[in-house]
Amino acid sequence: MPFKLPNAQINWTNSAFLIGIALLSITVVPYHIWTNGIDAFQIALFFVFFIATGLSITLGYHRLFAHKAFKAKWPVRLATLLFGAATFENCVLAWTSDHRRHHKHVDHDDDPYDISQGFWYAHIGWILFKITPEPPWDNVKDLRQDALVMFQSKFYIPIAVAMGFGLPTLLGWLWAGPSGALTAFLVAGVLRIFAVQQMTFFINSLCHTIGERPYSSRCSARDSWFMAIFTFGEGYHNYHHEFQHDYRNGVKWWQWDPTKWSIWTLEKLGLVSDLRRVQEEKIIAAQLMEARRRVQDTLADKSLNLTAARQELIRAAGERLDELAERWAVLKEHYRHRAEELKESAAEIKDQKLQEARDAIEEMRREVRAALQLLDGLPASA
Repeated sequence: MPFKLPNAQINWTNSAFLIGIALLSITVVPYHIWTNGIDAFQIALFFVFFIATGLSITLGYHRLFAHKAFKAKWPVRLATLLFGAATFENCVLAWTSDHRRHHKHVDHDDDPYDISQGFWYAHIGWILFKITPEPPWDNVKDLRQDALVMFQSKFYIPIAVAMGFGLPTLLGWLWAGPSGALTAFLVAGVLRIFAVQQMTFFINSLCHTIGERPYSSRCSARDSWFMAIFTFGEGYHNYHHEFQHDYRNGVKWWQWDPTKWSIWTLEKLGLVSDLRRVQEEKIIAAQLMEARRRVQDTLADKSLNLTAARQELIRAAGERLDELAERWAVLKEHYRHRAEELKESAAEIKDQKLQEARDAIEEMRREVRAALQLLDGLPASA
């Protein structure tokens, strides 16, 4: 699909930098490693900077600043601003402004990285062009109250160069002199920037293209466990778009989400607080609603040519989901009244009743999971 950018011009600065980083990463870097070798220190340096800068985007730029999923003390904010700049993904004010517009206008023209304009546009094309006039940063007034954010915005370029290229080069020099400095510049600098940027870009492209939509099909965002592996847990994108203020993306305990675990650890260390979590009942309700919609759409789609047996199986799954939805509504109402009764109860009675509620919710989750597995096991067509 062609780009729909009637008022766009090539952004030569962004284009030159991104294309230059990519070309160096696939030509000069491997040639240098092939001819000069690489030691364990340089490999470790790459991964240290990859993790530090990658988490600064997912934990800092994304979940902390863009969505305010938790509160952080100044050491965490400063660290993520410094290492976030080292990714060369812009200052946090610009990054957050674009991302908040993405959530507000997802899959529409005002979405900065609108997937409906094509995979490559969402991936990188939107950065290579600039729209005239550029959208104002009128949705980040809250961040302008943060002195550290404003410091990073004012000195973004020197911070990015110093942290992204200068620091790894210095560490390489201290390790092995000029040759170590050049290797560190290319590997922990150039190659690492390319890798982290692609990680971020794939959230905007692949995570709006491949994967499942268990929580909502109202937008193109998808959950992909595969993408979560490479993006510090950001691959559970359908959940994130439905519940964007939750500090978790991988909401289930077994889902790979290092960003979630890092935030949880920082809370235990007293460095972050006020972690926002979506109530379990809202998550279950979203899954039930989406699953019921899927059943209805499948049965209504005449192009699938479903056999009578398959139609009956899908109807049975739908009836089961309808039954669970009704039971869930009754359960919610019951525990709403129970919560009001418990306001004056003794602590031990409260604990007992809360455990009863948790047990009931867990039982419901198992039944919902069983019904969804029945539905997922059915082929889409005869």
